[in-house]
Amino acid sequence: MKRPSPAPVGLLAAALTALTALVALPGGPAAAFTGDNHEDITRRALPWQPATLTAMADARDGAVNADDKRPYFDLGPLHCDNADYLAPRHAPDYPRTRDEATTELVACVGTSVARFRKAVRAADGLVDADGRVRADQTDLSAPCTWDERRGPAKCAVLEQLGRGWHPLEDFYSHSNWADRAAPGAPGVSNPPGLDRSEVAPFFDIRRYSGMKDADWTREVRALVPEDLATGCYPDFDSTGAKPAGCEGRVAHNRDLNKDTPASARAKTDDNFRRATAGATAEIVRQWKSFEDELRSAYPEGGRGAQMVCALVHDDPVTACPSG
Repeated sequence: MKRPSPAPVGLLAAALTALTALVALPGGPAAAFTGDNHEDITRRALPWQPATLTAMADARDGAVNADDKRPYFDLGPLHCDNADYLAPRHAPDYPRTRDEATTELVACVGTSVARFRKAVRAADGLVDADGRVRADQTDLSAPCTWDERRGPAKCAVLEQLGRGWHPLEDFYSHSNWADRAAPGAPGVSNPPGLDRSEVAPFFDIRRYSGMKDADWTREVRALVPEDLATGCYPDFDSTGAKPAGCEGRVAHNRDLNKDTPASARAKTDDNFRRATAGATAEIVRQWKSFEDELRSAYPEGGRGAQMVCALVHDDPVTACPSG
């Protein structure tokens, strides 16, 4: 049965609130790029110094992989899952409408918008009022914990960015945005590929962070191509429900994911390379946008530029002397 599309505004808040109440669900196959692939993508994208880059990208303990640990693992919007759809020309009785699929994508975008806003606020603690780097807030000698609890400002910023970037990276693996279909007729087991080489226009996270949720939601809906799909995965979607299964739908595991080179869709053409290239370009864009936002949001005395310096350097007190 088709579920009604919920109102988009407020979906993210409900999903994030639910995180603390979720219990662990039975295990299943990985719902995202493997940790190694997330690490490779993130390292290629970021011109950061080694210890800071490891804190963000590490396959097991990096911020960008924190959403692949429970309870975050079990929430579809944190991985851009469940935006599956096939147009009537491909599947006349497909059990999800374009609007329902787009609602799931909106929820995915919303997770990154919320994390971006939090990261900008957390960055204020990196430097003092005069733009001097705060040693106690930028020291990574003790590992960050990625548990959303109060801690050093640098850990807080990295956690928010990592959790916000994870679904964006997953999108390129979990969707047909950049890939190509296998030869033969399109259908549930062979959804059409959009073969796009550019970054997705509906991930304009910095700009959306300054807009009302209802406004950027309308823009995202207008930008979604008719044939865009991400795979159905039996996790909690934006309605707070857990799909009973993916029978009759484009499935994440069977049909669409490119989480590893060995997955079925990754073996078509060079789809794995396309997915990783798209995700890498996306993080390059997102980091540049965050840099720009810090400089714009904290212009006084060059504080924003000092925040950027503090984020990319392992010893920012030495590397980022105030003017």
